[in-house]
Amino acid sequence: MPGFELFGDTERKHLNDVLDNGVLMRYGFDGMRKGHWKARELEAALCERMHAKHAKLVSSGTAALTVALASAGVGAGDEVIMPVFTFVASFESLMAVGAVPVLVDIDDTLTLDPAAVEKAITPRTRVVMPVHMCGSSAQLRELKALCDRHNLLLLEDACQAIGGTYDGKPLGSYGDLGCFSFDYVKTITCGEGGGIITDNAEYAKHADHYSDHGHDHEGNDRGAEQHPFLGYNYRISELHAAVGLAQLSRLDDFLSIQKKNYTVLRTALQGIPGVTFRRVPEEAEENYSFLSFFLPDESTTRKVHKALGDSGVDGCFYWYDNNWHYIKKWDHLKQLKALGKLPAELVKGMPDYSKIGFPASDAIMGRTISVLIKLSWTAQEVEERAVKMADAIRAVPEMS
Repeated sequence: MPGFELFGDTERKHLNDVLDNGVLMRYGFDGMRKGHWKARELEAALCERMHAKHAKLVSSGTAALTVALASAGVGAGDEVIMPVFTFVASFESLMAVGAVPVLVDIDDTLTLDPAAVEKAITPRTRVVMPVHMCGSSAQLRELKALCDRHNLLLLEDACQAIGGTYDGKPLGSYGDLGCFSFDYVKTITCGEGGGIITDNAEYAKHADHYSDHGHDHEGNDRGAEQHPFLGYNYRISELHAAVGLAQLSRLDDFLSIQKKNYTVLRTALQGIPGVTFRRVPEEAEENYSFLSFFLPDESTTRKVHKALGDSGVDGCFYWYDNNWHYIKKWDHLKQLKALGKLPAELVKGMPDYSKIGFPASDAIMGRTISVLIKLSWTAQEVEERAVKMADAIRAVPEMS
C-alpha cells in the first residue's frame, strides 16, 4: 500500500524545485519562488482528481478531520456519530473541537452499520462520520439518506481509502466534506500531510483561514492579512506538498498494482472452506490496499493469524487486539485521560464507554484478518505469498 515503496524521479524533481528556490513555507516569499507553489498545485490536482470544487491541504489526516469539523461549525457538545473500528485520530479530532464522539457498531463492510447510526441520532447530533476502513466504502447512499432526513452533515473519513469509489464518485466527494491522510504509510504519501475536499464554498473558506491562524489570505501582503476568527496552525510545508504532488500523479499506477496483487491473494484464499470476505457495497470499488477476510470464529481466527505469522507472512493484522484501531483497547478514551481539563460540554455529553459493550462488532472483529497489499512485491513474491497464506490457513486443524 504505501507510496513510499516507489519513490523515484518524479518525487525528486518536485522536491528539487523547492530546494532550489529555498522557500519551504507554502505562504509568502512570492519573489523567491521562481513560480513554484507546490501546495497550490496539489490542491488544484486534488480538486480535479476528486471531482471537488475546493481542496485544502493541511499537516495530517488528523488535522484534516479537525479543520473540516471546525470549518462546518461543529463544536462543544455537538455529537458526531462514528464507528468503533477506525483509527484513534477519528475521535481525537472530534474531541479537539469539543465535540462528543458517539461510537456505534459496524457491519460486515467493516464500516458504519446504517441501522446502528439511525438508532444513535439525537437532537444533539450534528454529523455522521463514516470511516472507509482498509480501503473500502461505507454504505454511503443509506447514510446520506439518514443525514438528509435529519439535517445532518456527512463527513467522510477517507484517510485509508484514496482511490476508492462509490456510485462512480471518488470516496471523499460523496458527502459534505471528505478528508484524506497522506502520512508515510498511505497509498500516496507526503511524508506527513492531509487534505480536505468540499463543494461548499463557505466551508472551504473557513478551512483556508482556520488552518493558518485565522489569516484571511487576502492580497499579496501577508503582514496586512486580517483575522476574521480564531484559528490554529495546521499548515503543510512546500516540501511535503511537493512529494504529494508527485505521488498523486502516480495514483492510478499504484491502484493498478494494488488490485493486481490483491486479486492474486484473494484467488488463492477464496476456495478455502470457512474463509469469507468483507462485503464491499455493490455501488463501490475499493482501492485494494488491504485484503480483509473472515474466519468461522474468534478461536480459529487467532490460530490462523498465528499460523500466518509463523509462516513468515508479514503485514497481517488482527484488529481485535490492536490498540490503535478498535474500541476494545481504547482505555484512554474510556477513562477520558487528558493532560488538561476537557471542555465541560464534552465531559457532560460523553457516554461511559467503560460500561458500554459492542457485541455485534466484537463478533465481526474477532473473526477478521486484514492483509496489507504492498506495491513493491514482484510477481514471483506475490505468487509465493499466496501459496504460503493458503497453506498456513489450511494447516490449522479447524480449517482442514
